[in-house]
Amino acid sequence: MTVAPSPASELPVVVIGAGPIGLAAAANLVTRGIRTVVLEAGAHAGAAINDWGHVSLFSPWRYSVDPISRELLERTGWTSPDAETLPTGGDLVHDYLRPLAATAELAPVIHYNSRVIGMSRQGIDSTKTIGRERHPLLVRVDSLDGVYDILASAIIDASGTWGHNNPIGASGLPATGETDSTAWLTGPLPDVLGTDRARFAGKHTLVIGMGHSAANTLLALAALRDNEPSTEITWAIRGRSARRLYGGGSSDELPGRGALGTRLKAAVESGAITLLTDFTVTELAAQPDGRLRAISSNSDGEQAVTVDALAAATGFRPDLGILRELHLSFDPVLEAPAALAPLIDPNVHSCGTVEPHGARVLSHPEKNVYVVGMKSYGRAPTFLMATGYEQVRSVVAAIAGDTASAERVNLMLPETGVCCTTGGGC
Repeated sequence: MTVAPSPASELPVVVIGAGPIGLAAAANLVTRGIRTVVLEAGAHAGAAINDWGHVSLFSPWRYSVDPISRELLERTGWTSPDAETLPTGGDLVHDYLRPLAATAELAPVIHYNSRVIGMSRQGIDSTKTIGRERHPLLVRVDSLDGVYDILASAIIDASGTWGHNNPIGASGLPATGETDSTAWLTGPLPDVLGTDRARFAGKHTLVIGMGHSAANTLLALAALRDNEPSTEITWAIRGRSARRLYGGGSSDELPGRGALGTRLKAAVESGAITLLTDFTVTELAAQPDGRLRAISSNSDGEQAVTVDALAAATGFRPDLGILRELHLSFDPVLEAPAALAPLIDPNVHSCGTVEPHGARVLSHPEKNVYVVGMKSYGRAPTFLMATGYEQVRSVVAAIAGDTASAERVNLMLPETGVCCTTGGGC
């Protein structure tokens, strides 16, 4: 184990993750002349997005490019894609993130194949409460060259939540048999019309979930069914109605998002997709014919469906384990920063009613440690990239001591009917 040496006055700000929000944080930092280190677990910028590169975003390019990052790119002669076009995940990586990571300002500060496995303060653990700020922040990294520590003046965790799936079981815990059912589980966003086509064509697939990942997979399966009529699609949700996912339709200020719900509703009403409501998975069981039986048991009775594949789009949760040695304050319900949670609670707020927020709302008892981007929303599913870009602008201003800029938060999000504003079965 080695510690990367650096005089205390020159300790860098460590950014975790080279996705859209992590690179935006880095762009803001280097623009202010702040020493920066970016740690990316993958082999290139936006590596995690490759897993869903075939999926179209519902935010057009005008909401998908960070303003400061745009300035860095335009110095290289980069031309922005059409502002109203909807990029795929692959487009976002190829046309934006990789060129951004290759700029003269950012390329030297990004370290790939570098997974953060822990954070703390040098020489003390979480039980030390007095004089913590006299000890530099410490980030432990697992890289191709081994495990090492970096000392930091501040940490911006933009590592996201991809790969940390919520379980299929209805109580926040795996259903009986879930851990033994990996052979049938496809992940939340399989490439139904591309590399994974053979797994679904002419087969029966169960999709579980009430978010945009579920909608994208369902619509891809419906398109496959048009060419492969023997393909069967069942969609299971825990609630009594799919109205929340059908969303705002033509009233949605993000047309791509509105169209997603409209098309899904039409597919259900046409019979292409069979919708099961009040379906709370309690057991997954392998069958003698090689298929999988999903069983729902609740106060309304028992339901079951036997399928060839299961796409569990049940959402994600943040990996907070790497933050355990730091003094952070997270909401016990959403696992988001405590001051942010009431502003994003999906039981109350829609995607377009999030109040402006920045460094003050994202701060923790541990000074100069911030969780931003998708990870800052914890289990809430309503994050938009534009939110993250404004978060990191404010956070970097706070780190730089520019209090006025940090407090001057401007956040204008598109209105939508996508997110439910009442409880119960909506």
